[in-house]
Amino acid sequence: MLAETERLTIYTDGASRGNPGPAAAAFVITDKNKNPIAAKGIYLGQATNNVAEYTGLIRALNCAKEKGAKQLRIYSDSELMVRQINGQYKVKSELIRPLFQQVAEALDEFESWKIEHITRDKNTKADSLCNRALDLQRDVEKEDKPEKSQKHLRLGILLSGGGRTMLNILEYIERGGLNAEIPIVISSRSTVKGVERAQNAGLNVEIIRKKDYPDINDFSKQIEKVLTAANVDLIIQAGWLCLWKIPQKYENRVINIHPALLPSFGGQGMWGHHVHEAVLKAGCKVSGCTVHFCTNEYDKGAIVVQRCCPVEETDDADTLAARVFEQECIAYPEAIKLFAQGRIKVQNNRTIILPE
Repeated sequence: MLAETERLTIYTDGASRGNPGPAAAAFVITDKNKNPIAAKGIYLGQATNNVAEYTGLIRALNCAKEKGAKQLRIYSDSELMVRQINGQYKVKSELIRPLFQQVAEALDEFESWKIEHITRDKNTKADSLCNRALDLQRDVEKEDKPEKSQKHLRLGILLSGGGRTMLNILEYIERGGLNAEIPIVISSRSTVKGVERAQNAGLNVEIIRKKDYPDINDFSKQIEKVLTAANVDLIIQAGWLCLWKIPQKYENRVINIHPALLPSFGGQGMWGHHVHEAVLKAGCKVSGCTVHFCTNEYDKGAIVVQRCCPVEETDDADTLAARVFEQECIAYPEAIKLFAQGRIKVQNNRTIILPE
């Protein structure tokens, strides 16, 4: 029978802000019982995405060898690298070929291995380490625990739909990635899936429908009343489709995520597939998501976090939406962490992210 450290699972990631530009790689290694063995983000300086992806895998393989691994299960969100290693796609780049050779030689030293492509939302730990190394411009090692600098937050969730964003945030909280709790969920609709999901998760849910109030002022006051009673620190609009008047006491304490790179493709009526269809119609080569503070105008508040993804030639609104949502699952928790750390300063409707 193999020892716990002889059968390991590796998650790797790499990223470049500029391609080439400032780059980093990362890996997370767990044993056969899913206990963490090692995790590291590696700052690379100037490099391409592909170099970063391969570097992350090489460093992970070296670490696994040092731990005495014999069998490996490897996951990466780089579909190109996975296909190349599995022999499905030829390595054409002279820059990548030596790195590919290093990976091949390293894999030969293990009894067995398997590498698979996963989507970015299933690779959040390695992705987070990679971005942390990029932000700090140095190597980092991090346990999967809330950082001590994170204030404990009480989050109020506002939703109007399926609640996927709420579940993503709840998952981060439950696995220790966010030092927070959700004392209240407000839905503007009574029959949406998000209400059921919140109740199934044991969360307190209030239904506040706009049509039940004579005007936007009374509607907004009821929302404020419920949020105040729950003593929330930060309000998360998670697929919330109603404009409400945000009181002064909640200025820069309400955030939203928009499925495009604001200020493009924002404003009234630009939500869900309407956004993705507009991006495709405009012929954009990249899209992404934007976390921003909310004001009393649609999509006009200061931007906190943005993440990008490619727009493929074969995309329709559904496939692009899925790729953007992968980035949303990373961007929203990142923004909440920045708020919890007190690192967001708003000046002239622009945010300044303060150093740790």
